[in-house]
Amino acid sequence: MTDYIYSIEANNVNKTFKRKNIAIKALNDFKIKIKKGSIHGLLGPNGAGKSTFINILGSLVKKDTGNIKICGVDIDKNLKLAKFKIGIVPQELNIDPFFTPLELLELQAGLYGIPKKNRKTEEILNNVGLLDKKNAYARTLSGGMRRRLLVAKALVHNPQMLILDEPTAGVDVELRSSLWKYIKKINTQGTSICLTTHYLQEAEELCENITIINEGKIIKDDSKDNLLNFISTKKVSFDLLNTFQIPSKLFKFNPVINNQKLHLTYDKSKVSINDIIKILDESNIAFSEMNTYESNLEDVFKKLIINDANN
Repeated sequence: MTDYIYSIEANNVNKTFKRKNIAIKALNDFKIKIKKGSIHGLLGPNGAGKSTFINILGSLVKKDTGNIKICGVDIDKNLKLAKFKIGIVPQELNIDPFFTPLELLELQAGLYGIPKKNRKTEEILNNVGLLDKKNAYARTLSGGMRRRLLVAKALVHNPQMLILDEPTAGVDVELRSSLWKYIKKINTQGTSICLTTHYLQEAEELCENITIINEGKIIKDDSKDNLLNFISTKKVSFDLLNTFQIPSKLFKFNPVINNQKLHLTYDKSKVSINDIIKILDESNIAFSEMNTYESNLEDVFKKLIINDANN
């Protein structure tokens, strides 16, 4: 089979659910391309269609129309091979409480037909920090440990594409950081990753490219850097050393003075911080310290969702 450029390639995917004779459009001509070797974020509010798409990839839900390829394999032509190329870490903690991590990974490997000599059960458990718990019943593990165990289960067949559906939900800050580090590690080893998350800081930290989805359709698909530049508004504050009347040249920056701080908002695509400092100098406004605040991914996300709702 020829090499592939995209680990996930979906075109014009549609899915409608019927509940009590009401048609609910979960995916609407959904299109996405996830580059091989990348960490790609799939973001959207609850009910946007993210889980529906993931369930279609895992063959838990059947699409109505459209075409999907996983690592170059068309799921309609060779579903078995496509499923072997993908690993999915679900949002739900679906682990049998009466099995140990060692037993769960061995069972998973058996289901995928991995010969015993080729299994890397203990290596995977070590990588997710669960080797010392390999013989403990799953019911005794903490929520964070169970989350890591789900990641381990998804890796037993060495998938080329890993889907992480809310991988750090309910996980404390320290554990979240260690999971981020491990996600980056397996990505550098060649595994492509698609991440859904409600923690926008997580997407900002991990993802190179991001797709934002709402009501079953894509509203933005771009690199993280381009998305962060989507909002050109920037804020700056100055710690003041003297009192003054706000000069008229500052009115366009929505000036606010609070606790001896001057707060300004400006469009970084039109005005530089040096332009503002020049106005302060000309107006004899002295300051001891300056702090700037860039828009983050959460600002971009909110703006795009609000714009989409208003269209």
